[in-house]
Amino acid sequence: MNGIAQHSVLIVSGTQKGAAYITEMLSSSEFYPISTVLNGGEARRLLLQNSYDLVIVNAPLPDEFGHELAMHVVEKAISGAMLIVKSELFDQVSAKVEPYGILTIQKPVARPLFYQALRLLIATQNRWRRFDNENKKLQTKMEEIRIVARAKCILVEYLRMSEQQAHRYIEKQAMDMRTSKRNVAENILKTYD
Repeated sequence: MNGIAQHSVLIVSGTQKGAAYITEMLSSSEFYPISTVLNGGEARRLLLQNSYDLVIVNAPLPDEFGHELAMHVVEKAISGAMLIVKSELFDQVSAKVEPYGILTIQKPVARPLFYQALRLLIATQNRWRRFDNENKKLQTKMEEIRIVARAKCILVEYLRMSEQQAHRYIEKQAMDMRTSKRNVAENILKTYD
């Protein structure tokens, strides 16, 4: 793998020829696995079963134009979406999908432009994943703070501790038991709730 991160790709194209052309532009050392489907319905079914780093939609598709699928991808998953459209539709379609973070390029697809767009999409996805991970950590921390605060309230109410005493009690229990304040708080909640 040569230290290069691999990215899973779903290619959605109305024709085998279009799917083969896009697949051929993707380096197998960097893009693997590569799955291809021929319409939006198949893509949606596959997306229910698997997650992909990148989804490339070669519009139009036989069962829909393709922008709906790209919007579905970015709303339901943490996948980067690229939409390839005819040059005469580029301005109209890109104005519609850019607010969703979908990258649009126009046909005919030039290799250098495609590769640059792909690099931009990967960089954006990496940044988005970092933000998503930080968001999950913050949500976990906020949940811990809420649980500890509820436990302190119970200690104040039932054991007549001051808030400061309750705080110290939870911290001391966590240190003595070599566990987290959240675990101590959850045990207090189970005992008194």
